[in-house]
Amino acid sequence: MAHIPDGILSAPVLAAGMAVSLGGIGLGLRRLAPEAVPKAAVLSAVFFVASLVHLPAGFSSVHLILNGLMGIVLGLAAYPAIVVALLLQAMLFGFGGLVVLGVNAMNMALPALAVGMVFRAVWRPGCQRRTALLGAAAGGLAVALTAIMVAASLGLSGREFLPATNLVLLSYVPVMVVEAVFTAAAIGLIARVKPELLS
Repeated sequence: MAHIPDGILSAPVLAAGMAVSLGGIGLGLRRLAPEAVPKAAVLSAVFFVASLVHLPAGFSSVHLILNGLMGIVLGLAAYPAIVVALLLQAMLFGFGGLVVLGVNAMNMALPALAVGMVFRAVWRPGCQRRTALLGAAAGGLAVALTAIMVAASLGLSGREFLPATNLVLLSYVPVMVVEAVFTAAAIGLIARVKPELLS
């Protein structure tokens, strides 16, 4: 349920999400060097495809988000990369919506940026085990923060959504675990074959 559909959120939440996302897109595009565009495009495509594989979880469904991986590799450029993938998903498959695009982008991109900054601050090249552990923590934490932000977006839109917030948080616990394992493997591989992507 990371893709909140149109018609659910209140106008103040939608306005806040749009304002934050416009700022994030602007900063991300300013930091996106021309030589980094192919890297951003590939990760945006991976994000797009991973979000299409839905697994049932109670009354809802969940999917890999990979925003932790994007935040680590792309930094601020993760914001526009996530927005492009979400826009295509909304237009092609009806996931989320166009009005709520700013909120959905904010809920996935801000955690990506946060874990990316923390990873870069504490990561040092050379220690494979530590790199994998940091990748696992980043992947799991990014999903946890996304779940919290989705729940907050719903909760701030009306008291009638408060019961759903607990379901959102619970449904993303298995995704946190899978995402932690996947991100640890991906970051460990990147650290071995192309460590400059992590600096």
